[in-house]
Amino acid sequence: MKNFNYYQPTKILFGFGKRSEIGKEVAQYGDNCLLVTEKPIEALEGFMTEISDSCIAAGVSVHRFAGVVPNPTTVSVNEGVAMAKKYHANVIVGIGGGSAMDTAKAIAVGVSHPGEAWDYRLNQKDITEATLPILAITTTSGTGSEVTAVSVVTNAEEELKYALFSHKLFPRVSIIDPELTLTVPPHVTASTGFDAFCHSFESTIHSGNSPYVDMHAFESIRLVKTYLKRAIDDPKDIEARTALAWANTLGGLSIANAGTTLPHGIGMAIGGHAPFVMHGEALAIVYPAILDWTWDAAIPQFAKAARIFNPGLASSTDAEAAKSLTAEVIAFQKEIGMDLSFKSKGVAQSVLPLIADDTMKLPDYTVHPKVADRDFYLSLIEKSYDR
Repeated sequence: MKNFNYYQPTKILFGFGKRSEIGKEVAQYGDNCLLVTEKPIEALEGFMTEISDSCIAAGVSVHRFAGVVPNPTTVSVNEGVAMAKKYHANVIVGIGGGSAMDTAKAIAVGVSHPGEAWDYRLNQKDITEATLPILAITTTSGTGSEVTAVSVVTNAEEELKYALFSHKLFPRVSIIDPELTLTVPPHVTASTGFDAFCHSFESTIHSGNSPYVDMHAFESIRLVKTYLKRAIDDPKDIEARTALAWANTLGGLSIANAGTTLPHGIGMAIGGHAPFVMHGEALAIVYPAILDWTWDAAIPQFAKAARIFNPGLASSTDAEAAKSLTAEVIAFQKEIGMDLSFKSKGVAQSVLPLIADDTMKLPDYTVHPKVADRDFYLSLIEKSYDR
């Protein structure tokens, strides 16, 4: 067994109704809280009131920034920072999907550091201990941001989607309450669920993978394969929603200690140039071409994943099973309505070279089982234009 380190400082509260504990958790870190959410959604406003009331009952003042946007931008983050400063917030709570949690993390940096949060992206300025405490309550099952040290932000002017990374960005507490996911629409469920699969699978082939990560990741893949279609077909399926919430958490724990690989690098580049494409959709577009190129460089991991998708491959050789993973994933994408292409999502062919350029600005491709150059990645991207 290889040597490895594993680090996870986030306190996890998992289960139906766990949102009721948010007030006493927030009160341990501050008495003036900024809740960070998307614009009010009728189906969730009752829960939001519960959460706010829980904080107030614990002696915490509450202010709400409801300006989160999909694929968080530097503009929305800066607006949240201004509100946090106005009300002298000393603790930040992100409530929602990955966009809300990533925005909360960036606000926690921006309000406590000179300049803007964007200045503290990877390979720029260092994020310090001054970062405000962050707590997270997730309302979707896919991003894993509730247990990671990453915040992904898009600079629209530069058409660049990039990450802030620091252990200071791990939420102090994360509440995963599956009841909050019962109203997520079917396609959002599919997109976030596919993202959870991608997190888990990529962590198994990442150069920093470990047996501890594998333990989480392959169980996450099994849960996504078993329950995602059920949740799409019946959004109120409590067993399916709970299983996907756990799969999402396991995927987040996996990437927090290994990371993502080439598909996420390309997916982030897509988000910078086509922010109207959901992150899970971006991954679904490029996954088949990348899997088809990669399988023979990670045969054990590909074979194990393929047998989760199709137990009938148990009698096949590892190489045969590994090669079949592409077809198994495509079949799964069709089953959940995620068989997508750049063309079907309205991304112009002229943008594809720019996506390839920005793929090289991110480190994900360097930890993939195979490493190539920009022109080769462009060829993979072009294969995904219309399939």
